[in-house]
Amino acid sequence: MQGELLRASQSRPPEERSKEPLRPERLRSDCPVLLSQRLVLRAPHEEDIDALAHLANNANIATMVSRMPHPYTAKDAADFVRRAKAGEIGKCVYAITRGDNGAFLGCCALEPQQDERTLEIGYWLGEPYWNRGYATEAAHVLIDMAFRTRNNIDHIDARCRVTNVASKRVIQKCGFQYQGTGMIDCLALGGMVAVEWFRLDRKTWMSLRSWGELR
Repeated sequence: MQGELLRASQSRPPEERSKEPLRPERLRSDCPVLLSQRLVLRAPHEEDIDALAHLANNANIATMVSRMPHPYTAKDAADFVRRAKAGEIGKCVYAITRGDNGAFLGCCALEPQQDERTLEIGYWLGEPYWNRGYATEAAHVLIDMAFRTRNNIDHIDARCRVTNVASKRVIQKCGFQYQGTGMIDCLALGGMVAVEWFRLDRKTWMSLRSWGELR
């Protein structure tokens, strides 16, 4: 459907295209803008820097993800936006925003793994937006996009700290199955932390495509 929308748009004269409303087309070369009931997932941009720095400068977030420094400054936020635009931290990095007012809520991403048939999903939300279902909603639409547009992908992995009950709940709501435990480096803590590893395969996703059954 996204390809059909894009082809239809390109067949019109430029002056008509400029008047068209924003649609979930492939506005970036690798990943489309994604829409859900309440959210818009799009590329991070400079206007996000202040909100990003404010929300990410939180030890409750930084200690639960692997590569977020703490404290987190406006310089860190600007560098993140720059690297995201340049494709230096993955080709599918999204800002999670509210669809009604454009408020920046957090970030999510898909990262290719070495076997080239697996992606890993990651996400975080600013603490004021916890416990509202936003993380699950963002994860659902990101997972759907990955499996629908990338036929070579067989699995999506997710990892969370063993103490991160809220993140584990999101992962389970998305249909991921427990695989095991391991250790990863946490930049904010300056050392290794224990994590649990979960996996969602394409066959399971196809059987759970009606996401409402998981909420």
